[in-house]
Amino acid sequence: MLPNLTLVIQGLAFFAVAWLVMKFIWPPIMAAIEERQQKIAEGLAAADRSQKDLVQAQDKVNEALREARGKANEIIEQAHQRANQIIDAAKNDAIAEAGRQKALADAEIAAAANRAREDLRRQVSTLAVAGAEKLLRREIDPNAHKALLDELAAELA
Repeated sequence: MLPNLTLVIQGLAFFAVAWLVMKFIWPPIMAAIEERQQKIAEGLAAADRSQKDLVQAQDKVNEALREARGKANEIIEQAHQRANQIIDAAKNDAIAEAGRQKALADAEIAAAANRAREDLRRQVSTLAVAGAEKLLRREIDPNAHKALLDELAAELA
């Protein structure tokens, strides 16, 4: 056998196999590779979008938390203000009630003092009338008059 002929036949067989592979096998392999590359690229793009969406969602959550904390602080501040208003109103009501109670007590004291004065006036007038009656029944005697006045003073004391 001739080595050149074998080499030519092997070359022709190689080119025939290469042509068959290029014609029937290579295009589906390249299509599968390109499809796989496209799926990987889409997956990476989706991962990037998901990452961006996650960052945006975290930003929204953080913003919502800040707003919620701000509103909670406002509500707490309003509650403190309302509590202070209620306390001030209660103090004012207590002061007003104390003033009314004091005025009632003062009025009762004044009424009791007036009743005591009137009672004392009645007693003094009764004693004065009784003393005058005793003076008029007796003779005008300085010693008797002094004794009656002493007796009257003792009754007043």
